[in-house]
Amino acid sequence: MDFGAWINVLDSTIRLSTPLLFAALAGLYSERSGIFDISLEGKMLIAAFASASAAAVWGSAFVGLLVGILAAVGFSLVHGLASITYRGNQIVSGVAINFIAAGLTIILGQSWFGQGGRTPSLFGGGRFEAIDLPGAAALRDVPFVGRIYADILSGHTLLVYVAFAMVPITWWVMFRTRFGLRLRAVGENPAAVDTAGISVAWLRYRAVIICGILTGLAGSYLAVAQAAGFTRDMTAGKGYIALAALIFANWKPVPVMFACLLFGFLDAISIRIQGVELPIIGEISAQFVSALPYILTVVLLAGFVGKATPPKAGGVPYVKER
Repeated sequence: MDFGAWINVLDSTIRLSTPLLFAALAGLYSERSGIFDISLEGKMLIAAFASASAAAVWGSAFVGLLVGILAAVGFSLVHGLASITYRGNQIVSGVAINFIAAGLTIILGQSWFGQGGRTPSLFGGGRFEAIDLPGAAALRDVPFVGRIYADILSGHTLLVYVAFAMVPITWWVMFRTRFGLRLRAVGENPAAVDTAGISVAWLRYRAVIICGILTGLAGSYLAVAQAAGFTRDMTAGKGYIALAALIFANWKPVPVMFACLLFGFLDAISIRIQGVELPIIGEISAQFVSALPYILTVVLLAGFVGKATPPKAGGVPYVKER
C-alpha cells in the first residue's frame, strides 16, 4: 500500500479502537475494585440502542448520549446489586445482562420503530459530526506531517478525543489520587480497607457506576457517531474484545490504549484487504478477514491470560467480618 493508503488505515484504526478503549477502561475501573465484569458487551449494546432511540426522537446527539449513559449505568447498578449487595456470582450476572440486552434491544426496537429491531437513521444534529482541528486544512498539503495532522489527528468526532483523553485521566485517578489508591486496595485486600473504616461496598458501587458511564460512551459512540443509528447486535463482540485487551494489558491504562489500537489496526487492515489479491496467497476470503480480530482475541488470551495478574480479590464477594 502507498502512503495515502496507510494514512487511511491509521485513520480507521483510531475510529475503530475508540469503542474498545472506552469499554476496556470501563472494565479496568470495575475489575480493579474486585468486580469482574463480562457484561461490557451488554451495556454497550443497551447504550447504543438507548442513545440512537433518544437521538431519533429528540433530534439531538447530546440527548442521545445522556440517555445512553443512563441506560448503561442502570445496567451497571443491576450488576452491582447482584454482585456487591447480594454477593452473587459475578460471571452469571454478567452473562445474564448480556442476554437481556441482546433480547431487549430487538424487542423494544421492533415495538417502537417497527424496523426489525433497528432505529430510524440519524441526520444533522442527531449524530456527532467530525471536528477539524485548527489549521488542518492549511497543513494538509505539507508533506508527511501535514497529512498526519490533517487526516489522522484531525477529523474525528468529539467522543474520539474524549476516549483518548480518558487514558491519562484514568492513569492519574488510579495512581495519583486517594480514590484510586483505595479502589486498587479494595480489589486486592478488601478486609484491610474495611478495617480502615472505608466502605467496601460504596467503593465498589462507585467503580461500577464509572464502568457504566464509560460503556455508555462506548455504545453511544457506535450508534450516534460511528454509525447513523442502531442496528441489531451492532456491538458484534466488541465488549469481549475490550475485555481481552484489558487482560492483555494487565489492567493498566496506557497498555490498554495500545492493546485497543492493536485490535483497531487489525480490524482496519481486515477491511482494507478484503478482495485484494496478495502475492503467493492470492485472494483472502472475506470470512477469514472478518474473523481476524476474533482470532487475535483467542490467541492473546491463550498466550497471556496465564501471565496476567488480576486483582487478588477479583470475582470474590466480600463478606464483612463480625
